[in-house]
Amino acid sequence: MADGRFAPSPTGDLHLGNLRTALAAWLFARSTGGRFVVRMEDLDRVQSSATHEASQLADLAALGIDWDGEVVRQSERFDRYEAAIAELVRAGLTYPCYCTRREIREAAMAPHEGTSAYPGTCRDLRATDRARREQEGRPPALRLRSDGRTVIIDDALIGSVSAVVDDVVLRRNDGVPAYNLAVVVDDAAQRIGQVVRAADLAGSAPTQRHLAGLLGLPPVQYAHVPLVVGPDGRRLAKRDGAVTLAEQRAAGRAPADVRRRLLISLGVGDAEAGGPNSAVVAGFDPRAMPRGPIPVAGLLVP
Repeated sequence: MADGRFAPSPTGDLHLGNLRTALAAWLFARSTGGRFVVRMEDLDRVQSSATHEASQLADLAALGIDWDGEVVRQSERFDRYEAAIAELVRAGLTYPCYCTRREIREAAMAPHEGTSAYPGTCRDLRATDRARREQEGRPPALRLRSDGRTVIIDDALIGSVSAVVDDVVLRRNDGVPAYNLAVVVDDAAQRIGQVVRAADLAGSAPTQRHLAGLLGLPPVQYAHVPLVVGPDGRRLAKRDGAVTLAEQRAAGRAPADVRRRLLISLGVGDAEAGGPNSAVVAGFDPRAMPRGPIPVAGLLVP
């Protein structure tokens, strides 16, 4: 039994790629008898809204996705994130970073800086240098002081994923906890056993596994679902046409039709895909899931 979750950002309508991932996460959890929860990753207080949240939840329900308990919102859990950050600070595993995005981008492009996403500019700043930057009006972000280790995870769908743990941001310079920290804290608090999400997030899994270890939290298993791609072969986006459930309705396709095509694309047989939840769950086998990108055109076939 493995509890699972779907954790969208309520910043707009879910598209067919998002909905396919939600169905996959739901299937993984339900097929093992596990709980399934929904968490709103609404750390972006500018773009996130209750309207988007309501729309996303309605789309999930329209596709037959049910969840256990109340919807959790990251915006209501800052105390948990700050407690985790304080633990890392006490352990000497953090440092303030005063770099702007432009400075980070330019430093990372410099030939002598290697391939790290963050070159460590502020890692060993002297107290006088920190004071000068603060006098310049630069509020610091807080970064993890990593040791440059390589972490490898075994993903249920894409195999081995390896990455060097970077000095990732733990708290942004506006005081908001960062995604990599929040997701690790929340998965542990919600007793998530398996994280099923889109393949473009696979690269962050080693860092999140490392953070969980530093905080003494249990590791999760990962299953990264191949992306739905548009006609240009890139990750599906709204530029690719009628790709939301509302747009599909307007084009004359019922949610049941969309659900059936999404389920078939996840390896659920045609007969089961059109049936009730019990038949869908019974007909799911992760080994039958396609391992490559899914062209959106294939999801729009009647």
